[in-house]
Amino acid sequence: MHIDAARYLGLVRAPERLKPTLAIHVAEHAFLPSVDEILGDWVATIAVPAFKLIREREGEQQAFCSIGAGVGLDVLAAIETLAASEIGLTDVHVDVVEAARQNVRDNLLEPGRIRLRAGCGDLLEPLAPTDGTPPPQYDLIYENLPNVPVDNAETIAIARASSGHLPPRKEEIPALMRRNLLALHYVALCKAKDFLKPGGSVLSLIGGRIPLAVFQEMGRLAGYRSEILTYGWKIQTDPEEMIGGHARQEAAGFGPYHFYRAEPLSTIFSSLDPAKSGAAALAIEQQLQPHAISPAEALQRWRTGEIIGHTVVALRSWRTGD
Repeated sequence: MHIDAARYLGLVRAPERLKPTLAIHVAEHAFLPSVDEILGDWVATIAVPAFKLIREREGEQQAFCSIGAGVGLDVLAAIETLAASEIGLTDVHVDVVEAARQNVRDNLLEPGRIRLRAGCGDLLEPLAPTDGTPPPQYDLIYENLPNVPVDNAETIAIARASSGHLPPRKEEIPALMRRNLLALHYVALCKAKDFLKPGGSVLSLIGGRIPLAVFQEMGRLAGYRSEILTYGWKIQTDPEEMIGGHARQEAAGFGPYHFYRAEPLSTIFSSLDPAKSGAAALAIEQQLQPHAISPAEALQRWRTGEIIGHTVVALRSWRTGD
C-alpha cells in the first residue's frame, strides 16, 4: 500500500520527518486503513486533526505511545505532527506489531532520530519492564480500541479483528461502561496511569454512538478529568460487521446506539472548525438528535445503498491531581 503522506496528513507542505510516499505493509491480522476514502479513515480524519490541535496549543509531545497501533500510521502521524521521537506501540498480534515496527522504520527520513519500543500483548502490558524498574513514561498515550465484543477466540485468531475484542475482561468494569461498549477504553485508561509523565494525557478516539455525557463519566470513573477535544464524524467502515454488531448488542439489551445518514452529518459539520468542535459538542449533539437512526435501521439503509456514518469523539484525559 502506497500513501501520499502530505494528502493523508493534510499538510500544505512536504513532510519534514516522513518520506513523501509512505510504503505500508499490511499484516494479515491488521485492520485495513481507508486511504482511498479519507472520510472513513480514523487516523487521517480524526487522529491527525487532534494531534495538530494538541501541537498548536501545547507544543511538541516528544514521548508518544499507541495502544493498538495497527499498521503504524498513527505513529507516523504523531512523528510528523507532534514531533514525537520516543515511541511506544503495542498490538495483540505478532505479525501486526512486527509490520508496524518495520513500517515506522521504513518511512522515516532519519530513522536514527527515533527510539522505538514495541511489543505484542494486552494494552500496555508489553511495554512494562519485567525487572521491577519503572515503566516508560509518555507525554501522550493514544488509543483507538474496538468497541464491539467478539464471541470466541477462534474468530479473533483468524480474522482481521482489530475492530473486535474478546470478553470478558478480568478487571472490574462499571455497568455503565459495559452497557455502552466502553469496557476496553475504560480499562485502557486505568492501565495508562502508570505510563504517563506528570501532566501527561490519554487521547481516546471513540465512535460517538452513545450520549456524550457517558464519555466524560468514563474518565471520572477511571480516575481522570476528561474533556472532549474534538467532535467530528466519519463514514462507517466495515458496516456489515460494525453496524450489525451494534444491532446485536442493542437487541441483547445494551445501548441504545445511534447512527446517521452521511448527508446530515456532512451538512452539520461542514462549516465547523475542529478547534472549536469539542466545546460545541453538546450543542451539535442536540442538533443531530432528529437525524439519529438505530443500528437496525442503519443496517437496512446501508444494504439498500445509503452511506451511513457516525460521530466520533476525541477524548483527552488527565489523571486526577495532575
